[in-house]
Amino acid sequence: MSVLNAKDYNPREGGPSFSVSHRLLRLVWGIVWGVFGRCSPVPFHGWRRFLLRVFGAKIAPSARVYPSASVWYPPNLDMGAHSVMGPKVVCYCMSTIRLGPYAIVSQFAHLCGGTHDPDDPDFQLVPKPIAIGAKAWVAADAFVGPGVNVGEGALLGARAVVTKDVGAWEIWAGNPARKIRDRKRF
Repeated sequence: MSVLNAKDYNPREGGPSFSVSHRLLRLVWGIVWGVFGRCSPVPFHGWRRFLLRVFGAKIAPSARVYPSASVWYPPNLDMGAHSVMGPKVVCYCMSTIRLGPYAIVSQFAHLCGGTHDPDDPDFQLVPKPIAIGAKAWVAADAFVGPGVNVGEGALLGARAVVTKDVGAWEIWAGNPARKIRDRKRF
């Protein structure tokens, strides 16, 4: 997926950051998810995996996505075995967002895969990938910023805001998030 040059399209004045075909795919996706995904019963994880795969997501057969979760652009979503995207999660995947095996993203968490260049007068969009490692847990209402890697087995506490990488098997909390201690490995 390529991002349009802000100098040519002027997003500061309402111009697009993505091509027409990209925006049309997101429009169709939004309609399909709204009609067939969001209204599906909670246990119908297989149905929602199917819908996401049809639109290009890479999802393991045992991954679970709750109906109220919001996935901005399915081709940029990659979910490992037994990973979970909980209720009302915002997966703003302007760039790739990967959830490793057994990773949990709890209710109301926000994964934000893009930002803008603060020094660019044209407000250029800059997509940055996010990786949530195997057995990591992003707790309720936490925010994971663009380009952040949450290491294997790491825990990001409820309502924490992280804008830099979290090491493997570390517990972080707060706003801004800071390391609290190491987590017991399992």
